[in-house]
Amino acid sequence: MNDHYLKKLDRVTAILTQLQSKPIVRAQDLAQKFDVSVRTIYRDIKTLENAGIPIIGEAGSGYSLMDGYKLPPVMFTKEEVLSFIAAEKLMQKFLHESLGSHYQTAMEKVRSVLKYSDKNLIENIEKQIDVFNYHAKTEDNLRNVIPIILESIAEKKQLTMEYKTMDSKISTRTIEAVGVFFEFNYWYIWAYCLLRNDFRQFRVDRILQIIKTQNSFLQEYGQINEYKRNGDGNKTKVRLLVDRKIINYLANSKKYYGLIEEVDTENGVELTFETEWINDGFPRWLITFADYATILEPESLQVKLHDLIHKISNKHT
Repeated sequence: MNDHYLKKLDRVTAILTQLQSKPIVRAQDLAQKFDVSVRTIYRDIKTLENAGIPIIGEAGSGYSLMDGYKLPPVMFTKEEVLSFIAAEKLMQKFLHESLGSHYQTAMEKVRSVLKYSDKNLIENIEKQIDVFNYHAKTEDNLRNVIPIILESIAEKKQLTMEYKTMDSKISTRTIEAVGVFFEFNYWYIWAYCLLRNDFRQFRVDRILQIIKTQNSFLQEYGQINEYKRNGDGNKTKVRLLVDRKIINYLANSKKYYGLIEEVDTENGVELTFETEWINDGFPRWLITFADYATILEPESLQVKLHDLIHKISNKHT
């Protein structure tokens, strides 16, 4: 069998996997994924139909498997099996505990369809992979909190919750959840808050009670990364000149605080930010390397940093 037919066999098999995992698949998306023409995808779909796979749809729209059609258990390559082991180790450290038991059940199902040799491979290699996490694990007040949130997003139903703020006050909120995200060792909800009439993020471990209502969303929302990237528009431009010998130590945090441009100059590295935390978060971050940085703009940040340093100095003298 020549390379052409091997590539076609791999692609047709992969298309079948796509049909199994998604409610509808567009030919254009498949063509882009496999780097072939749409016409080639049409021929591949015809190959599957000729093999007896009941596919619903037609050229120009989308394809799906006939409802109720069952396929034999999928087989995994050795490389895929090894990737499962590494992913499982990561999930054990970072997966939210409300999803942990569900993930474990899913992995048991995956293991059940592995060949005997692959099961031996897992047994021999899984103790040789570990993920070291030096942050304390957060504890939730509720069980199954993230599944409830995800259900509300899928069904577009509002949530009501009791939430403990940073100053330990209890607040009752009605929200329309856009998505969940993991950042700096905490899980958060990004949501539209009906109390504040604005977007807010809520730390999941501070939720004391949560209920999915039967009230539908009042508006449509985009993808969570669009909101995290764009914010609410109330941003301040900041320019810093930073000593290049410490720039590598800011590799991750500078993006979190809104880095939009980085220019290497004769006098150091000029960093430009658009930040929403000009009043508190940004100056507190800046103070950690302020002896290696010069504030180019805005002047108000110089005042905030000076006041913060003065406050710290008075407290510890």
